[in-house]
Order: sequence, then C-alpha cells, then structure tokens
Amino acid sequence: MHTSILRNRVTRWGTAVLLAAVPAATAVPAQARPVSSALPATGQAALWSAGRLTVSGPVAKPQPIASVTKVMTAYRVLADHPLKPGEQGPMITVLASEVSAYHAARRNGESVIPVAAGEQISEHKALEAMLLPSANDMARILARWDAGSIDGFVARMNETAAQVGMDNTHYADPAGVNTATVSTAPDLLRLDQNAMANPVLAGVVGEKSAAVPVAGKVRNSNPLLGTDGFVGTKTGWTSAAGSCLMFAVRQGAGHDRDRLAYGVLLGQPGGPESGTIFMAARRMAAAARAGR
Repeated sequence: MHTSILRNRVTRWGTAVLLAAVPAATAVPAQARPVSSALPATGQAALWSAGRLTVSGPVAKPQPIASVTKVMTAYRVLADHPLKPGEQGPMITVLASEVSAYHAARRNGESVIPVAAGEQISEHKALEAMLLPSANDMARILARWDAGSIDGFVARMNETAAQVGMDNTHYADPAGVNTATVSTAPDLLRLDQNAMANPVLAGVVGEKSAAVPVAGKVRNSNPLLGTDGFVGTKTGWTSAAGSCLMFAVRQGAGHDRDRLAYGVLLGQPGGPESGTIFMAARRMAAAARAGR
C-alpha cells in the first residue's frame, strides 16, 4: 500500500492512528541483523533498537499470540474513538448478556474482570480494565461497543493489521483466546511501535494499577513495568500460545531517556508465573542498551 494512501487514512481517522510511523524494515525479517545471543533459542523473538532489527526463531511462521492481541484491540478502539491525555471519553453501558458471558468465561478459567448489568464505564477505564489485568470480557465489551458486534470489530482489526503492514497476522477475536488469532514477532514489533506512539495507549500500559467500576483496584500483569526502564506493553499466556510478551524499554539516561527499544517474545516456555519470559526480556533490554 502506498504511503500517500496511508497518510490519507491517518488524516481521516485522526492522530490516534499512526499507520506510517514505523520503518518498513520492521516487517521484513530478511533485513534483520544476525541473531543475537541475547535473544532466546526457543519460540520466536524480535528486537528493534537504534533503527536495527534482530530476530530469532521461525519469525515468518504465524502462531497464537494470547493476550497481546489486546494491544490491537486498544489501538483500533482509540482509532475509532480518539482520546486526548486526561480524557475519560464516552461512557459504555455493560449489557446483561455480557454479564452472563463474564460468568461463563470465568467458569472456563479465562482472565476476566467483574462487571454488572447496566454498569457505566468510560472508554479510558474500559481500556485500563482490559489492558492491566488482561480482562477478556472487557475486550469483548469494547469490541461490541466500538463496532456494534464482535465480528464487525474483528474485521476492523484485520483491516488495521493490513494497513500497518502486519502481513503474517490474522485476528479471530479481540481477546486472544481463539487459537486462530495468530501473528509473528516482527509483525507485533511493528504494532508495538505504533501503539506506543499513541500517548493515551502508552499511558495506560504504563500504569501499575488503576481503579475501575465494580472490580475496584486492578493491577498490571507486567512485573517488569517501572524497573530497568520498562514502560510497557502487554503480557499474554495460553496453553496453545505459551508465554508471550510485547515490551517497550527506555534506552538509557540523558538524551537516550526518551528513545525506546521495542521487543516481542512469542511461544516461550513456562507459565505466566514462571518468570522465564521476563528474564529473557531483561536480557534483550540489556543488549539494546549496550548497542548489541
């Protein structure tokens, strides 16, 4: 797709969508540097630092991505309903059918957040409820509110993926539970950069905790946040996807403080409590700071 067409769409959708903001090389594994020892030998990984891409694993093979899916959900919601920093946005009414769906998802062992029929939650609070504790039910509520139906929203997710240049990505649901929702580390790296360019989305994934209606205080599922320069982005885990992580980390101090490196890890061993994936992310961040 030509850059001029992308720019026209950016203008039409507003400043929340920065479709042309990421260098094209992030989507082309063949242009990557040789595999660094800082990247894990398992699963697949990608690191973007100082204008250079490093990858490892089968990065051209799409695989399930679990809850990192919710970054695209938030990105698309903010494209359709842009917010400025500090704004709460329009109110969303939770439907009785969505409360029933919450209970069903909870019985199935999904990551969910309590909701109540008729509950009023702002767009910003809904994004916090989805992204911090990784609530699948809030992802579905946001999708229905944004597009009128979950299926309609998923179609929009795939449109956006194509426009961003995520050629090896397919979304089948807004939460990442469906194993047909697949992507690659380089594709998600491109999304990570675009998402963090949105100050509202970057602000939400940078919160350690937030207070939301009904559920009360929720905490960010990313233990790296606020340590060693990590400022986002999203965790994920399912038995099919393994441990997954998108992250953004500051390059250093001084003039480098505002320069970010971005990383993606997919299909890593260990469950969400093992910590293996977070140790891998720390090694990648250290390599980025060292310029390797």
